[in-house]
Amino acid sequence: MDKIHVIILVENNYEDLEVWYPKLRLIEAGYEVKVAGTGEKTYASKHGYPCATDGKIEDFRAGDFDIVVVPGGWAPDRLRRFPAVLGFVREAAQKNKIIASICHAGWVLISADVVRGRKMTSVPAIKDDMKNAGAIWLDQPVVVDDNFVSAQVPKDLPEFCRHIIKLVELRYGVEAEVSSKA
Repeated sequence: MDKIHVIILVENNYEDLEVWYPKLRLIEAGYEVKVAGTGEKTYASKHGYPCATDGKIEDFRAGDFDIVVVPGGWAPDRLRRFPAVLGFVREAAQKNKIIASICHAGWVLISADVVRGRKMTSVPAIKDDMKNAGAIWLDQPVVVDDNFVSAQVPKDLPEFCRHIIKLVELRYGVEAEVSSKA
């Protein structure tokens, strides 16, 4: 495998750190990272910070990516309203791609119907949603279940990204260009 390909989903009111920390950390690891939205070219975070996209989710194919990152904030509530987003996440899960979610991102995975029977975590505010959708919700900073990596809140981002990189190394034998201990 030449390069690991990552797609990060974004919509308005995304949580700043939950987009930018994984994006920069995964670029640092040597992965090719794209950002996809639902139609706009640029989205504003909860704090107004802009995030430009590389295109609409319809411009990409799930099979072309090794990792799908769904950040939190209020963006997941918007993302889950788009059938193209749900179809993309569902197809990525069916193809056994790495699905990484943090905070409220579980809402997208719930709407894509890919959490049933999976051990996962999320921001505690949506734990009932996760459980009602069939996830086995664990009150832990980060949970890894096969190809799914989930985390609770921004302070868990270092461990979240370490687990994504470790999973890439285990699955694809591709080591990060920079130590994943950073």
